Amino acid sequence: MNEAPVEIRIATTHDAGLLADLGARTFLDTFAADNTEADMTAYLASAFSPVIQSRELQDPDSTFLVAQAGELPVGYARLRFGEARPCVNGREPVEIARFYADRPWIGRGVGAALMRASLALATQRGCDVVWLDVWEKNFRALAFYQKWGFQVVGSQPFLLGDDLQNDFLMARPLDEQAAG
Repeated sequence: MNEAPVEIRIATTHDAGLLADLGARTFLDTFAADNTEADMTAYLASAFSPVIQSRELQDPDSTFLVAQAGELPVGYARLRFGEARPCVNGREPVEIARFYADRPWIGRGVGAALMRASLALATQRGCDVVWLDVWEKNFRALAFYQKWGFQVVGSQPFLLGDDLQNDFLMARPLDEQAAG
């Protein structure tokens, strides 16, 4: 199979619909099997729509990266620059607020390409620590982040519909090798 390489680009305001669709689909694919339909529906309605993503795209402290294979969007990440949870040590933090690959593309280098681009952008912006939160039961994601040097530094609740869940907070320092 001759497949287009995965390339990463910074999203623009024209990507609101694409990010709403990709965001809802990848979140549903990742978490639907372990959660009720009602909780998933409530969360998706509160987190993903062209209006919501348009607002997020206009936030000056937020940057979306889109992974594409040719013209096909296959994953995305949202980085938020600025504040961090108290357990995250750093003067200039960046949060990876969302990080997803489309299900058919999991295990095909999308996550690695997005992580390299996320760390490179954070380094370019002068960040010294990158952090994220991940559901304690998302074992695939936990293993992926640990492979990239993230360590659990705390936890916090996450409300999915009416279900109060527990997320691990993970962080890793950034240095000159972070983007490599």
